[in-house]
Amino acid sequence: MEDVLALVEARLRTAMGEPDARAAVTFLGTDRIEVLRFMDGDIVRYVTLGMSAHPMTDPTAALADPVKGPRAEMVLSVRAGLAETDKVLRPLAVLAASPQVEGVVVAPGASLDVGDPLWPAAPFSSVLVAEPGGLVEDLELDAPMDPVHFLPLLPMTSNEAAWKRVHGAQELQERWLTHGTDLRDPLRRSVTLG
Repeated sequence: MEDVLALVEARLRTAMGEPDARAAVTFLGTDRIEVLRFMDGDIVRYVTLGMSAHPMTDPTAALADPVKGPRAEMVLSVRAGLAETDKVLRPLAVLAASPQVEGVVVAPGASLDVGDPLWPAAPFSSVLVAEPGGLVEDLELDAPMDPVHFLPLLPMTSNEAAWKRVHGAQELQERWLTHGTDLRDPLRRSVTLG
């Protein structure tokens, strides 16, 4: 487990430089989840560290495989200085602990909801899990372990989350693209959902 997390942190440092802050959260019955903060100009990136320590297990599986199975960490990118986004650390750790706590497999296209605003006055309480491979390349591990994916999180308003449940992740992403939505704006309004 420690070896995997050391490799993950090394990959993050290679891709994004040194983190300028880190915080750790431990939930009862789970391993510690850290959230690292990286500054990139006017963009702040929050990345989980700890979710990939164990493979995610299908909740219908009779037995959890300790080696094989999908592994991931989460990446949230927002514009710095517009909102108290550093308060996202605990909600992000909650989402990263969900595979251990709830036995869910987090994959692209999924919606994750924390039930409260992601940060004070945020118009978002949920995120859409996007496809990996853009900002941080997948981290290959020794066989038979699956690679670690770095999954971007796209904040969704409650209207967008409801629309996505009906129309799907692809349709919502196309709507954002069509309307030129700045998904890094921590104060943005819901996209037009006609």
